[in-house]
This record gives sequence, structure tokens and C-alpha cells, in this order.
Amino acid sequence: MTDLLIKLIPLFPLLAVILNGFLGRRYSHETAHRLAWGSVGLSFLSTIAVFVDILRTGTSHEVIAYQWIFGGDLSINLAYLVDPLTCIMLLVVTGVGLLIHIYSVGYMHGESGFTRFFTYMNLFMVSMLLLVMGNNYVVLFIGWEGVGLCSYLLIGYYYDKVSAAKAASKAFVVNRIGDAGFLLAIFLVFVNFKTLDYTKVFAQIGLLSPEMATAIALCLLVGAVGKSAQIPLYTWLPDAMEGPTPVSALIHAATMVTAGVYMIVRNHVIFDSSPTAMAIVGIIGGITALFAATIGLVQTDIKRVLAYSTVSQLGYMFLGCGIGAYTAAIFHLMTHAFFKALLFLTAGSVIHALSGEQDIRKMGGLSSKIPWTHRLFLIGTIAIAGIPPLAGFWSKDEILAHAFTHHHYLLYGMAALGALLTSFYMFRLMYLTFYGTSRMDHHTEEHVHESPMVMVGPLMVLGVLSILGGFLGFPPEHGWLHQFLEPVAGLGGEHAVSTGLVLTLMMVATGIALLGWALAHYFYSVNLSAPDRLAEQFRAAYTTLLNKYYIDELYDLIWVEPTKTVGRWLDWFDRVVIDGLVHAVAQLADLVAAASTWAEKYVIYGGLNAIGYGNHLAARQWRQLQSGMVHHYAAVIVAGIFLLAVIVQLIMQL
Repeated sequence: MTDLLIKLIPLFPLLAVILNGFLGRRYSHETAHRLAWGSVGLSFLSTIAVFVDILRTGTSHEVIAYQWIFGGDLSINLAYLVDPLTCIMLLVVTGVGLLIHIYSVGYMHGESGFTRFFTYMNLFMVSMLLLVMGNNYVVLFIGWEGVGLCSYLLIGYYYDKVSAAKAASKAFVVNRIGDAGFLLAIFLVFVNFKTLDYTKVFAQIGLLSPEMATAIALCLLVGAVGKSAQIPLYTWLPDAMEGPTPVSALIHAATMVTAGVYMIVRNHVIFDSSPTAMAIVGIIGGITALFAATIGLVQTDIKRVLAYSTVSQLGYMFLGCGIGAYTAAIFHLMTHAFFKALLFLTAGSVIHALSGEQDIRKMGGLSSKIPWTHRLFLIGTIAIAGIPPLAGFWSKDEILAHAFTHHHYLLYGMAALGALLTSFYMFRLMYLTFYGTSRMDHHTEEHVHESPMVMVGPLMVLGVLSILGGFLGFPPEHGWLHQFLEPVAGLGGEHAVSTGLVLTLMMVATGIALLGWALAHYFYSVNLSAPDRLAEQFRAAYTTLLNKYYIDELYDLIWVEPTKTVGRWLDWFDRVVIDGLVHAVAQLADLVAAASTWAEKYVIYGGLNAIGYGNHLAARQWRQLQSGMVHHYAAVIVAGIFLLAVIVQLIMQL
């Protein structure tokens, strides 16, 4: 029964894709959205049943859905591996996905592409489920490319909007860079192991040389950096906010961007074989966590603040992987899915209430006008800031504590500073959006309204998860989640740490978060003129942060514009040289054809006509010999015999 349920988990949303994709125009929007969220709901229920079975029996399941490719050493099945790590990912994907699908019913109401939107969302669910369920690298890669395609489609959902079309193209191109590295890793795995199944590869990991382990791990890392928006391939994620807000919540906060973290944890055996690769993962994570947090300090678009927050939080997950705290990384992945989905959806509720406005400089005083959205956004803010006892505190603190107790002091310092900045800019966002005096125009303020229950209901569930979800990992490093994931992710090199040190690190983490809140409160509630004075005093730094360190402009200068120049040169070469050569050859062919026509007309035809005319004249002369008179024929015969006799005699004399 469990094996059947495993097969059905991705099948339910796939059926919704087929029905809405091909028949959606024939029935109402109500039927379309019920199919969409209903299919995800069935997948969620199936996931719970599978999870309960694995929790009860303690066994993993490998299920072959379809025997696919066989040839030589290559054997690939469309098969699923469901173990504790897969279960956690499935619960996050289907659970959070279901809530976002329900929320989308209210948020997308009235959109002309309503059915198309839910078709894309279900297609994303299918791809993400394949990604986390596959038992081999090929199925993982199919899901990997599938979520990339769906990201492109959903970012560019408003395809008639230039900025959305450009953002979709940017996401597609940047992710292709990462995918190239991932493909190289798959090729190297097959060359070295003659198989692409996880269990067979990991069982033979001892046969891999340290150099080859590093090569494979770094190629995998390139793929993870692209998909999970880490430095230097992070630039696509902030622009991806051009898509509808539910897309930002589902794909660019809770699920797709965590695929890189999942992939590293799934392949942690390979990364453990390469200290070099592990160090690079940790460094990239630490730099990204701090770098993105600094950009979030001054952004004015409510969704872009959350976008850079996502990049930063993904950096914490990479940092956790780099220091061997794989369970802590998955723990933060899970809690982040709760509070970041909550933050994005409540931001969508704000945007919905303000008729599309996203600039926080044009908000303020909303706490009394949309009270449910305000309370739930506050819960998400406290959670991401890392204030106990909400979910974000437990998972982020565990990564920080692991870094400190395992002597990664530089990474700990970077992460701690990033945590301070995170708390500051999130409470800055909170104050500018919900507190103080209103900065809305009169018309917008008159029409502010709370979102309908179909939107608020999922937010409440995410709010509860953001409050209680952290207790799945309590006590730190020894909670239920750690025991559940231990067979897959290991214990991450944990060693005995004094209770006093643990409590001290927890108090330090709490103090950092509270300090960030206090600074935000001072600047945006007590001394409102201070931010402007600081911005003017440190104009260069402020402008640099506001323009995101000019990284996009730098990439344009180094990569985009030179590529365009090469493209223009190739276009010139194609038009002038290639097309010119083809044109010259065509003209030569025309000349040859013309010459052939002249020769045919005057030489060949003339020659043939001359020969024919000569034959005609000769025939007319020779025809006179055929007189029809017998005595003429007899005379010719006699003359011929006489001539023949003369010739014979001459020959004999010789």
C-alpha cells in the first residue's frame, strides 16, 4: 500500500496539469482551482500516510515506477527513494504548497490567466516532487530542470510586462550556468561508478580518489549555487519578484530555491570526502548570508526586502552544510519555509489591500486597517529575526552554535553579524509598513481592506507553524528531527559541549536579535529623522547598498555587454560575410546559368542544327542513288566489284 501511495504523490498534481492544461477553457475557474489545490491536498495526505509508515517501521522505500533506459553499463529507472530526508522535504513541499495554492485562489481572483496560473503551479509541484523523490541523478535532474522551467513560466506570468519578461529570461540564463556544472557532476559520477543510483554510488564512495571527490563535489556545488541563489549566481532571485506573490512564496522562498541545499545534503557522503569542497561551501554560505543582509538594509520594495532576506537565509543553510551540520541545515530549511512563506503571503496581503502598491515609503499606519495581516507579519518577523521561542531562533541558533563549537569562528562572526542585520531590516520593514503615520495617497487609503478568509486562513496555519515548528528540533542537536534524520544525514560531527556554553550561545543569539529590533525601533519609531541623516552622512555607502553594490551593472559590463557585442559582430559577419558569400555564389550561379543558356542557344543548338543540316544535305545527295531503276543498281554493283578487284590486286602487289 505504501509503495502505491508513493507513486500517487506526484501523479495527483500531474493529472491536474493535464486536465487544466488541455481542458481548462471548457469549465469554470472554480473547477480549475479546486482541481489544482485538491490534487496537492491528495498528495499531502498521501505524504502523511507514507511518513507515518516510515516513522512506524523505520524503513525506507525504493519504488520503481517505470523501467526506462538500458544500454551497456547504463541502467536508469524512473524510480523513487523515500527515506527520512525525502519525508521532510515532501511534507514541506506538499504542506506549504497546499496552503499557498489555497491562498492563491483569493489572490489571483479575477486574473485573465487564472487557469494558466494554476496549471503552471501544479506543474511546478510535479517537478519539485520528482526532484526530492528520485532515487538517481537522472530523475533528480529532470525535476531540477522542471522547476527551472516552471520558475521561468511563473516569473514571466505577466508576459506583456517588459520587466517580468526580462526577469524570467535572466532567471533562465543564470540557472543554465549552474545546470551545466550539475551535468558535469552527473557525467563524472557515471564515469567513476558506472551507475547513477544514489545507494550504489554512496556504497562505493571509498573507491573515489580525493581529487575526483573534490571535482564532483565542486561541480555539484555549481548547480546548487545557481538554483539556491548564492554568490555569484544570486542576481536572478531578487528580479524574480516580478512574478505574482504566491509564486514568490512557493518557488522563491519555501521550495525551489532550497533544492540546492537538499542536493548537497543528499550527496553529503561525496562532500565529506572533500574537505576543500566543504570549506568552499561554508565560505560561500557565510559570505552570502552577510552580503545579502547588507543589501536588505535599504531596499524600499516590500518583496525585494524579503527576496534578499531569502538569499541571506539560504546562505545560513549553505554555511550549515559547509561545517557538517546537515541536520541543522535541513532544520533551517523547514522553519524558513514556514516563516518566509508567511512573510511573502502577508506581504501579498498588504499589496492586495493597497491595490498593487509595493513601495514601503508609501505605506505606514496599516496595523489598525488590516489587523490580521499585521499580527501574522509580526509573527513571521520575530521568527526570522531569531527571537525565542519562535521557529527561526532554534534552527538559526543551532547553525551558529555548531559553527562556534567546531571552531569556525570566522564563519560564526559573519553569521552573527548577518543575524543582527536581518533582525534590523526586518523590523525596519515592519515599522515602515504597519506603524507610524500613513504615507498613502488619499484614494489608496480609502480603499484599504483586510484580505478574505481564503487568504487569511492559510496565513494563520503558517503563523502557528512559525511559532511551534522550531520545537521539532528541541533540545538543540538532540531533538526529534535530529534522531529522525540521523540515518540519512548523520549527526554532523557533534561532540560533547557543556550546557553552560550552549546556554551562553543561545543568550548571545537572542541578544543579537533583540539588539537589531532595538536599533530598528530607535530609527523608525523614536528618532525618525536619523535614517535620513545617516543616509546623507554616508551617501556613498547608502547609494552603493541601494544599488546592490552595482553587481548587476558589473555583470552587464563584464558578461552581458561583451556577449551582446560578440552577438552583434556575429550578426554582422552573418549578414555581410556569410550572406555576401552566398549572394556572390548565387550571382555566379546566375552567370553560369546565363552562360549556359547562351551556349545552349548559340553553340550547342547551333552545332546540333549544323550537324543536322549537313546530314540533311548529305541525305538529299545520297538519296539520288535510290532511283528505283534496276539497271542503275546493276551498274553500281558491277562498278563495285571492279573497284574491289583493283583494291585486292594492289594489296597483293604490296
